[in-house]
Amino acid sequence: MENRFISGMGVIRLLSASMEMLGAYLIFRSVRVENAVRVNALLGLTGPFIFLTVTALGLAGMAGRLDLSKTLLLLGGAALILAATR
Repeated sequence: MENRFISGMGVIRLLSASMEMLGAYLIFRSVRVENAVRVNALLGLTGPFIFLTVTALGLAGMAGRLDLSKTLLLLGGAALILAATR
């Protein structure tokens, strides 16, 4: 059961890395700075979504082993990371 969560986390990160590589390629190939900035903005929007998704999968995998206070601390930590990067 735990391997499903780990595999899911790894697959999401691999997809994220693939999107980043494709974005870098598109930026290199763009002729105009405006297009490169658009691609960069789209990549910037996907980062927090990927982070939250992988964190949620990890928490779901540990759900039976963590008490409520530790779960809340982990969620609060993830929220603080997101807030600090804005």
